[in-house]
Amino acid sequence: MRVLAAALALLAAPAIAAPQIITLEPATPLTLGSVAFEGGRSITFSIGIGSGAFRGRHDASDLVWTVSDRGPNIACSQALAITGVPRERICAAANAGRIYPIPAYAPTIYGLRLDPERGVFHVVDAIALKTADGRPIDGLLNPLTVATTEIPLDARGRALAQNASAVDAEGIVRLADGTFWIGEENAPSILHVAADGRILLRIVPAGTGADFAGAGYPVFEGLPAILAKRFTNRGIESMAVSPDERFLYTILQNPLANPDARAYQQAKNTRLLKIERTSLRVVGQYVYQLDDPQSFRKDPSNRQSDPRISELTALGTDRLLVLERTEGTTKLYEVDLSAGATNILGARWDDPATRPTLEQSNDLAGAGITPLGKRLVFDSADHPQAPTKLEGVAVLPDGALFLINDDDFGITGERTVGLIVRGLDIRITD
Repeated sequence: MRVLAAALALLAAPAIAAPQIITLEPATPLTLGSVAFEGGRSITFSIGIGSGAFRGRHDASDLVWTVSDRGPNIACSQALAITGVPRERICAAANAGRIYPIPAYAPTIYGLRLDPERGVFHVVDAIALKTADGRPIDGLLNPLTVATTEIPLDARGRALAQNASAVDAEGIVRLADGTFWIGEENAPSILHVAADGRILLRIVPAGTGADFAGAGYPVFEGLPAILAKRFTNRGIESMAVSPDERFLYTILQNPLANPDARAYQQAKNTRLLKIERTSLRVVGQYVYQLDDPQSFRKDPSNRQSDPRISELTALGTDRLLVLERTEGTTKLYEVDLSAGATNILGARWDDPATRPTLEQSNDLAGAGITPLGKRLVFDSADHPQAPTKLEGVAVLPDGALFLINDDDFGITGERTVGLIVRGLDIRITD
């Protein structure tokens, strides 16, 4: 009888409404230009504006800020499939390099006006990142010696000079004073940026500052030195700010290659940092555990390095949405730094001599660490209209979320799509 009563109660309970999703497309084409690869294809590139997204409480209700990354780039391992030119020819100068078809592109902040009634968004502002004296930077690689890096090549396979000023912008927040904080993947680093795009400060891992000599803006060694062990192209893709703007938050896209690449390939434990904004002091470091790669239903795999984190969004002080994704599937998890997770700042896990490393530790409880708890609030596998590579999340005034994808500048034909998602089980505080 109890089983029957419970079943009848479930049938009588009101159904949980499915999220309402509105798809937005660019009101005008986001075309960057075309490049003909000698002996191969001609590709028309789009402007990839969706590497991060943010709307502050001081912003207009329909305004969202987004950021592009370093510009169109193609790994040499994909050269033949994308450009039609054999790898051994276009990458002869650097077999493991990266091709930059439009190397002068400057990573840029974009202002979007959302128009859900018409199903479009309008690009109303474009702010290129610049050196302190106002010269646009590019997205070519920094000449790193502590962290790993790659050799940039142009569309004809010629080696390009690395650039100490270069930035691979990914995450973004905007403060009430009009300045921005941006997460940067390559160094990895975080940047404070003026309203006109001038870089006011770049914060890099301790011990790496010399790699940015001549950058054209101030550089400060304020992040833990261990972050320089990030695997190539798996640095910082996120940035969040508490509602009172007292704290910044960022997270490593993947576990570190600590002590080596094998650890990165097998690890689930990545690091989330809490930073006091005015002092630039790291005040918290927490462990976030990535999901099993088989759980990403649009593209399950057996590679633990496939899941990665591309965005943080603050729901309140120490309450965050984490965007965890693969190439095809995106999940949003709510985490709460104050709900019992261990602050490992100052512990042995930042010492490169520690063995096993944090990344190699499968028994966190045995190591005295409680990782962040995760509550799933969105899975793109449940929504066929959701594009791949959703990377930007902004909270709208009514509690809805604006999601936007990174189309990788259209190198494989993808285009930018925005989603307004209403009806998710999230709570905005502070």
